[in-house]
Amino acid sequence: MALVELRQDGAVMTAVLNRPANHNALTPEMIGEATAVFRDLALRNDVRVVVLTGNGRSFCAGADLNSMRAAADFGYEENFADGQAIFDMVQAVDSCPQPVIGRVNGAAIGGGVGLVSACDIVVAVERAKFAFSEARLGIVPAVISPFVLAKIGVGNGRELFLTGERFDAAHAQRIGLVQHVVAEEELDAKVNERIEQVLQAAPGAQTVAKELIRAVAYQPKADMRDYTAALIAQRRASDEGREGMSSFLEKRQPNWRIVNG
Repeated sequence: MALVELRQDGAVMTAVLNRPANHNALTPEMIGEATAVFRDLALRNDVRVVVLTGNGRSFCAGADLNSMRAAADFGYEENFADGQAIFDMVQAVDSCPQPVIGRVNGAAIGGGVGLVSACDIVVAVERAKFAFSEARLGIVPAVISPFVLAKIGVGNGRELFLTGERFDAAHAQRIGLVQHVVAEEELDAKVNERIEQVLQAAPGAQTVAKELIRAVAYQPKADMRDYTAALIAQRRASDEGREGMSSFLEKRQPNWRIVNG
């Protein structure tokens, strides 16, 4: 079974995260497959638009539970390599020369929000929930941060990175993470409407426009690869990171949790 399923309809390619029973949570294999898919799409002349979505009722729930258990025993070098792999996946989406439309059909958590932030245009269902939940696990959203902050800005990142709280699609739209929020039954119609608008423009101009935005607006994300991978490796090995992971897996409160009232 393909972990990222491809469906082509003319010039439109849909890439579907395909672990619906696990809310499309990211495993190392899925991360590798998604990276390879988007690197291959970058070379395709027969694809004008890419739609990224999830199979089932979730977009992407972030890290897979078994992968989190394995990461709890990783050494620094393994965590560093794991961080680089996640960065490479999100960058492959972000640097895709074709316009990428995010079809957010449900929850996007952690690395899932990183994928959302890498899309050029995002349409989300009203019930979609989002979170940068890493701080509640004693870690930080390090490797997705260059992409996320480019999308939502530092001010919004300050609050959401620090609280790790969940927020709804309406709030995601207010901060610029998504452009369009629709009822579930309207999702495909809105995505198709965006596809039709994208197809009105010249493909070469669109590729150059994406390069222009990256060159003018942001520091090169690739420069942040090793820094962010090192940071997540350090945090996973920290006392807080180990306690956060253990408490999550053991379904208990971490030792820093304070409940007022």
